[in-house]
Amino acid sequence: MNISRRIFLQAGGSAALLAATGCEQVPRNLLFGFQSRPVRRGPFHPPVAESIDLIAHALNRLSFGARPGDYARINRLAPTSEEAFRAYVEEQLSPAKIDDSWCDYSLRRFTETLNQPAGDLFEYQEKFLLNEMMRESVLRAVLTERQLHEVMVQFWTDHFNIDPSKGDCKWLKAADDRTVIRAHALGKFPALLRASALSPAMLWYLDGRANRKQQPDDKPNENYARELMELHTLGVHGGYTQRDVMEVARCLTGWHVRSKEPFYKGKVEFKKHLHDNGTKEVLGQRIPAGLGEKDLDRVLDIVALHPSTARYLATKLCRRFIADEPPASAVTVVAEAFSNSQGDLRATLRALFGTPEFQVARGAKFKRPFHFIVSALRGADAETDADPKVIDYLLRMGHAPFGYPTPDGYPEEASPWMGTLLWRWNFAVALNDNKIKGARVNLKSLKQTLGGDDGLMAHFLGCRATAAEKQGYHGSGAGLALLLASPGFQRC
Repeated sequence: MNISRRIFLQAGGSAALLAATGCEQVPRNLLFGFQSRPVRRGPFHPPVAESIDLIAHALNRLSFGARPGDYARINRLAPTSEEAFRAYVEEQLSPAKIDDSWCDYSLRRFTETLNQPAGDLFEYQEKFLLNEMMRESVLRAVLTERQLHEVMVQFWTDHFNIDPSKGDCKWLKAADDRTVIRAHALGKFPALLRASALSPAMLWYLDGRANRKQQPDDKPNENYARELMELHTLGVHGGYTQRDVMEVARCLTGWHVRSKEPFYKGKVEFKKHLHDNGTKEVLGQRIPAGLGEKDLDRVLDIVALHPSTARYLATKLCRRFIADEPPASAVTVVAEAFSNSQGDLRATLRALFGTPEFQVARGAKFKRPFHFIVSALRGADAETDADPKVIDYLLRMGHAPFGYPTPDGYPEEASPWMGTLLWRWNFAVALNDNKIKGARVNLKSLKQTLGGDDGLMAHFLGCRATAAEKQGYHGSGAGLALLLASPGFQRC
């Protein structure tokens, strides 16, 4: 039985469907309230070391933060912490093998909208669609067991940033998120790059759809060609010239996105008569005349696995997972893994997590606002539906999903986010007092689960609390808020 969300709403909800069809015929994803939230039974064993150990470090960097029980579960994967760390890395590098049914069930109200074909997304009001996208992004980060995949989704969303406020991106970004970013987040970079290049949202955002040659004297639109080389592959110092940008732009003429025909909105097509079919030369490699739409593949073959691309992506990955100033030795190892694996992102990340530089860089990165809020909700085991009141805190901190206006994406470094400290404190106090609609914490149960106050502090800090931290926690009258606002929690 296939019932759309629209029909469900028209029917008046679950009760109407149950009355009309009987419980056994109603799709599982429409039976709101028929599946209880998973219960985490403690007491668990939070970290006990005086500094962040390897497992706590892995949870800080490979996920959006530890939930109650995560630390104990990973430690049980192997006899030693080093072996358990490697087992956790391998687990997270294979997301398809991880049962994520509870997350999928919890997100059903959003995914039924967001999983529509690109053309059908135009049926929705743009503000409604953006709100659904933001809430789904936050809630998935909070609930998913496939944490590394979600971390990489955010990484690639920034790398291939699209501002949904431009033209048809208002509707097409939802499809881009599903078919480009999520589909390839832990796959092969060449496939991800090609999917992005032919994404209707990207063709709209960077004017690829307007890149055409109708008359002999027409100049190509170089907007996407420049960002392809500067932001998506080689990097600003990757060795290309302005002539290379123009030649790439010539190669990419003729791609079009339908936007008027009701049944074909968002469909990408290649129009031969709008393509520059002459000979081109990109980074010293000749592209013969007459290839037509295959010019795109030749360009991507040249740039996707270029040594400059390997170095540029390795630097960005090391900045995300190791330090704002990426160590050159780790960048070299990661770049070599990228090149040797032909852009296999799992192999690249495996090499990164195996570097000594990653394993010793503990508690040194400042959480961006999205990471901060999601890790607080995860750490507190909050019941949440990512209500717009939760999203409002991200908006005030300048880090709402899909909200960055330029192609370079949200910054990774700490300095742009230091101005958000007051709003972080406001969020911490409101969460402690259960004054955020759509986010509720049972502090008494949380303490019991974690083995009391000391366990609660160690859980949020990733190590045993210092004497000063204990004094502040007990003396504040709002211990959870103080923990969330502390340097120990705000750094990872």
